[in-house]
Amino acid sequence: MGVDNRISIAHGAGGLYMHKLIREHILPRFKQRRVIEIPLPLLADSAVVDGIAFTTDSYTVKPLFFPGGDIGRLSVSGTVNDLSVVGSEPIAISCALVIEEGFEIEKLDRILSSMEETAEEAGVEIVTGDTKVVERGKLDEMIINTAGIGGRSPYLDKNLERVASDGRSLRSRWLDPRNVRPGDRLIVSGPIGDHAMTIIAARGELGFEAPGLKSDTAPLNHLMKRALEVGGVVAAKDPTRGGLAALLNEWSEATGLGILVKEALIPVRDEVRIGCEILGIDPLELACEGRVVLAVSERFAEEVLEALRSHPLGREAEIIGWFSDELEGVVVETEIGGLRYLPMPLGDPVPRIC
Repeated sequence: MGVDNRISIAHGAGGLYMHKLIREHILPRFKQRRVIEIPLPLLADSAVVDGIAFTTDSYTVKPLFFPGGDIGRLSVSGTVNDLSVVGSEPIAISCALVIEEGFEIEKLDRILSSMEETAEEAGVEIVTGDTKVVERGKLDEMIINTAGIGGRSPYLDKNLERVASDGRSLRSRWLDPRNVRPGDRLIVSGPIGDHAMTIIAARGELGFEAPGLKSDTAPLNHLMKRALEVGGVVAAKDPTRGGLAALLNEWSEATGLGILVKEALIPVRDEVRIGCEILGIDPLELACEGRVVLAVSERFAEEVLEALRSHPLGREAEIIGWFSDELEGVVVETEIGGLRYLPMPLGDPVPRIC
């Protein structure tokens, strides 16, 4: 049996291989038989069914503990963020644990305490769950699955009314790339790549160290609230697996529009940039776990940027580009003024980061 007939690490890494797997093998078997506001084929971070946002995710990060977080904080933050970026207000989360036999109870307690603290930080409840234990050697320590539900944010309608005040029509009542139009601005809430580069350094496998660098893992619902209070946001997504490169390509495909981003405006910490140069990795492909990218009506972009910068998680936010009907795909204007296409990455260059 050839390599194309087996699952590889790349099939779960958020890039081209994963999207091919989903579109060719998963989507055709899960047909939508009712009207769903944000349906499965959109591949959004959350579905919306009868006004309720719903999401699920599994976490298998290595190592379990890293500077700035751990698998527990990661799991709660990721679910809160997936709910928040469609314009919902997270309400409740489930927690399913799959644990390897022999796992230390002290480590489990640390992870569960981290989940509790992160849920309190986000203002959500962990309300149901499941626990399974598998034989020693059949799993690498543990996997956590979290699912979550959220109601419509009380600020979402006001936000979308401001978008429509220019006379433009909206195709969705939620934050949804189908609402994007040419000229809409792209805002990233902070430096990219911190999480993935922290994981690389924490593994110690490549001889790379990044003293002082830590993961950006954080729940973003309060930051999203700040943006929606201003209004003008049409879509949002967090750049996890595949990083900014995967996110922008997904949006270009979903909208049918080109995207121009200016490399000089994309915030990247020196430690991440140096690490990428040493390892031959593009920082635009590195995952974040506490950043959000917003598509914002041009008229309100500066106000939204100011609102993000007023929050601790958005102090380094930047407007990095815009949507265009005169381009195809994603185009990066380099720091020396040239242009290059930014393709969908094959997969995340760092496996098992979330």
